[in-house]
Amino acid sequence: MARISFSYLCPASWYFTVPTVSPFPRQRVAFLGLFFVSCLLLLMLIMDFRHWGASLPRDRQYERYLARVGELEATDTEDPNLNYGLVVDCGSSGSRIFVYFWPRHNGNPHDLLDIKQMRDRNSQPVVKKIKPGISAMADTPEHASDYLRPLLSFAAAHVPVKKHKETPLYILCTAGMRLLPERKQLAILADLVKDLPLEFDFLFSQSQAEVISGKQEGVYAWIGINFVLGRFDHEDESDAEAPQELAAGRRRTVGILDMGGASLQIAYEVPTSTSVLPPQQEEAAKILLAEFNLGCDVQHTEHVYRVYVTTFLGFGGNFARQRYEDLVLNETLNKNRLLGQKTGLSPDNPFLDPCLPVGLTDVVERNSQVLHVRGKGDWATCGAMLSPLLARSNTSQASLNGIYQSPIDFNNSEFYGFSEFFYCTEDVLRIGGRYHGPTFAKAAQDYCGMAWSVLTQRFKNGLFSSHADEHRLKYQCFKSAWMYQVLHEGFHFPYDYPNLQTAQLVYDREVQWTLGAILYKTRFLPLRDLRQEGVRQAHGSWFRLSFVYNHYLFFACILVVLLAIILYLLRLRRIHHRQTRASAPLDMLWIEEVVPMMGVQVGP
Repeated sequence: MARISFSYLCPASWYFTVPTVSPFPRQRVAFLGLFFVSCLLLLMLIMDFRHWGASLPRDRQYERYLARVGELEATDTEDPNLNYGLVVDCGSSGSRIFVYFWPRHNGNPHDLLDIKQMRDRNSQPVVKKIKPGISAMADTPEHASDYLRPLLSFAAAHVPVKKHKETPLYILCTAGMRLLPERKQLAILADLVKDLPLEFDFLFSQSQAEVISGKQEGVYAWIGINFVLGRFDHEDESDAEAPQELAAGRRRTVGILDMGGASLQIAYEVPTSTSVLPPQQEEAAKILLAEFNLGCDVQHTEHVYRVYVTTFLGFGGNFARQRYEDLVLNETLNKNRLLGQKTGLSPDNPFLDPCLPVGLTDVVERNSQVLHVRGKGDWATCGAMLSPLLARSNTSQASLNGIYQSPIDFNNSEFYGFSEFFYCTEDVLRIGGRYHGPTFAKAAQDYCGMAWSVLTQRFKNGLFSSHADEHRLKYQCFKSAWMYQVLHEGFHFPYDYPNLQTAQLVYDREVQWTLGAILYKTRFLPLRDLRQEGVRQAHGSWFRLSFVYNHYLFFACILVVLLAIILYLLRLRRIHHRQTRASAPLDMLWIEEVVPMMGVQVGP
């Protein structure tokens, strides 16, 4: 340390030193700052890897879990940021209205609206049904608006009044209206468009009341299922629940199989590039394929999907049983006439039906013809007898009823089976969920081989599902064989296909096609919200999006600060060396001057 000495001759000679400003304290502070920033950077890197690595899927799953739990809670109608939408499903037997809501869009143009079904104060879904179907107004179309008034009044009581004018209303008519002549369809829709706006303030126009085709209904059902499963979410690529990807950032969608009482439906996504087809099959493919964009802008192609969808009338479980009984009746009676037999004409000589449990007796009546049957319980023979009802053609790309079927990549696909696919596996066999062909076949075969008396006793003892009834017990053998034939012989699913899930609910809720309908109808609303948000936050949002959410830019800033500190320390070091060299001669000079003075004697 340099010293500055002061000498006084009177009254005595003495000196003292004053330390000069040294760069070492500054250097220590700088080193401490560098150490602190380095530790901060290391901590940020560790947190970054954890966040973008292992913890991201868990956080995403936890958020989804909270979202699913939130869907079961009462909707907060006091929240001004919620929007609402109404969909009326005008079916053949009745009409139902569904009330949906969604918060403001999250600002990402690649995300869809987070639409959920509204729940009342008791956490029950806001839905109401009336009977009969709207097709009953065919001869009195002027009363169509009166017919829907109870549904719309119900919805108006649940949607906040201040939101009525911005709440879209969609009236979508299905099977019942399709059977009416076009003239009567248009008369009913015209009355709705004319009278409903006079009484209700919902956002409603002529284009929002229509009769949709079976193809549209299937597409809406496909959209609803995949939306609830999160298959339209392209951000979470590392999610443990995420299936294999079709392309970067795009998740694999699921196909749906739905077998009702009268019809059967299948819908699944197909690749945009298909093999070259003969002209006749190419025309059939165009009719059965639907291509649509769920994105909020036509320029965003991340949500463009191409879906094969078709409906097979007469291939539902109950209708197939009727067709089977007609086949058995006609063949048996014809055989009796040719061979002079009396099979099935009396209870003592019944037709042995392989599709009924052992010992079960039944009667098939068609007009004046009667056939007595008794269950044989032969599941394999039952399947063989059902094969002609599939009406397959010889072409390799045809499925049921000779209809063209787009190829399915069974090595990279996933399907959900609803309605009869679930009832056949769960209500009696109790193996619903993940479908396994050999396991299902063994369980169905064992059931069919049981005596009817044993099955009824098990039913009384409560060994079957609470949804099972005597009708299910009676026709379970037939329906399981029919489902098996449709799936593997009709749609050509491999017997060991591992990615079929039979279900009634998805995340503990029933998914209606109306959810897919409103999602499709409101797909452009996020663009409107984004534009409004851009006008309000033109000066602030860029910083939030480009800096706060860009951790790489943050780390770059940290590195710049570190470099500046290092350069500053180097400069301090050079200054220190200069000061040291400059102060050395001065110290020697003061020493030379002070030492002689210390030898001077001061006399009295």
